[in-house]
Amino acid sequence: MTQWHTPNRAKRAGLALALVSPLLFGGPAQAADNLEFTGALVEAACNLRAGDDDIELNFNTVIDRYLYRYGETPVRAFSLHLDDCDNSVLTGVKLTFKGTESTELPGFLAFDGGSTASGVVVGLQTAGGQPLPINDTSGMSLTLPSGNLIIPLQAYLKAEPTAQNTQAIELGNFKATAEFLLTYQ
Repeated sequence: MTQWHTPNRAKRAGLALALVSPLLFGGPAQAADNLEFTGALVEAACNLRAGDDDIELNFNTVIDRYLYRYGETPVRAFSLHLDDCDNSVLTGVKLTFKGTESTELPGFLAFDGGSTASGVVVGLQTAGGQPLPINDTSGMSLTLPSGNLIIPLQAYLKAEPTAQNTQAIELGNFKATAEFLLTYQ
């Protein structure tokens, strides 16, 4: 024999109706127009040269004794090429790098998870040696010419201080991945 407990079912139905009723019976709230979006759609000021959208910089073989002695490797140069720039509307570009930062050396790029080497990070800088920290929103600002722009950059490996001081650099293969962003201004 099945028993129904109507008092409990009625209480549950009443509670559900009480929770839903503001949605069912309340009118839509209206406010004055107070949000406006404006802007201008323009063509990119420059074209990124083919091949510069996926740059691979190989450090080849790095000897750990060199890192223990000097703390970092010599720089490796690379460039970004912006072609056919039109500075009639946008006159500048800001370059920023995004990636996983080292916890010990903020601003430096950490190795990707599949790397077997550790205790070393990647530093990025301008050709003049000005640091370009990872995830730094201030970036590097450049004036756009009419024509082509070459942005000379450098990268190097740096021993993390703890690994260098305790002789704990782990040997193996490494890969570090960063993304560069060009923001036209």
